[in-house]
Parts: sequence; C-alpha cells; structure tokens
Amino acid sequence: MHRLLPCILLCLCLPTAHAGVYTYIDSDGNRVFTDQPPSEKAERIEITPSNRMATPQAVQPRKPDSAPSVRPGYYVVRILFPEPDATVRDAAGNLMVTVTSEPNLHEDHSYRLLMDGQPLGEPGRSPVFPLQNIDRGTHQLSLEILDSNGRIVERTPSQPFHMKRTTLADKRRTNPCKKGEWGVRPECPLKDKPADPPKNIPFIPFI
Repeated sequence: MHRLLPCILLCLCLPTAHAGVYTYIDSDGNRVFTDQPPSEKAERIEITPSNRMATPQAVQPRKPDSAPSVRPGYYVVRILFPEPDATVRDAAGNLMVTVTSEPNLHEDHSYRLLMDGQPLGEPGRSPVFPLQNIDRGTHQLSLEILDSNGRIVERTPSQPFHMKRTTLADKRRTNPCKKGEWGVRPECPLKDKPADPPKNIPFIPFI
C-alpha cells in the first residue's frame, strides 16, 4: 500500500498530453502503474483532464494608428495691390488687383476676390484679378480662400481704396492745351478748340 499512493499521485500529475495510464499486478503481487502496458493483462485507467489553464500568450502592444496628416494653415493671406486706403487714378476705371498667401495656395484651394461684399467672377488659382470700369469713389476689397467644397478657409478684413477716374476735361484743366496741341493731345480735341479771336482791322480814315 505504501507504494500505491505515490504511484496514484504521480499518475494524477501526469500531463494530459501523455497517451494514457495502465495498471497491473506484477509477479510479486504488487500493483504497478505505468504509461506503457507491459502485457495484455494491464488495465487502462481513465484520468480526468487537468483543470490547469494554459499560460496566456504575451499580448503584443497595439501600435497606435498613424495620425492623419494635417496640412499647415495659412499664416499670411493679404491683398498686395492696391494697398489699404490707396488712391487709384485711371480714366477707364481699370485696376489690377494682386494677392498672396503663405504658404502657397494648397492644391485643392482657390482664391475669390470680393468688392463691396460681392464676389467678382468665379474662384480661381490665379493671384491676379483684372478689374474694369470701376465706378468713381471709395470701395472695399477682401480676399477669400475656398476649399474644394466651396467652404471659406480664410478671409481677409475689408480694406478700402479710392478710384479716381480722370476725365479729359480734368486733364485739360490740370495741363491747359496750348497752341499747336489742339488735335494732337487726346484731351485737346479740335472740337473743343476755342474760336480764334477776331483780327483787328486797321482803321483807314475816310477821304
């Protein structure tokens, strides 16, 4: 009996991966336990599977997803010309507005120029806006940057400029037409040439 208990405990501790446990009575009358049956007289013992839990595998730390690339914003958006409160003189009321941004305009963005709160033409990528026939007086300019969905990304404050449309009469008053300039200078058309004063007729006494 003193040999039986250790054998039983040994069999219970065997891993479940072994083929099985067998028992038989040897020639000396002792009960023997083994995992290899020595004869056909050996009996197989069914052992309840161990309740040991498998060692969990080390969990690999999850790498953080790559942060989405964020494009830098615009730290400079402004109208280069005309400068704020500038006076523009043009007889036809024409003006060439130029704008800039830093960094350069993003690939899917566009400029839109506004005068007196109204958009001038369609948005585009050109930093130059040719304007024609602007009325005399003071006007307000502002610049917008739009994304591909037409949403405003940046907008400058409104800045004033003054359009002075000089007429031919204004030029003639500033620089009067001289003899020989009538019909030569645009502001000195022949139709506006004053009539020549009458020539003095010499007095001939009556004889």
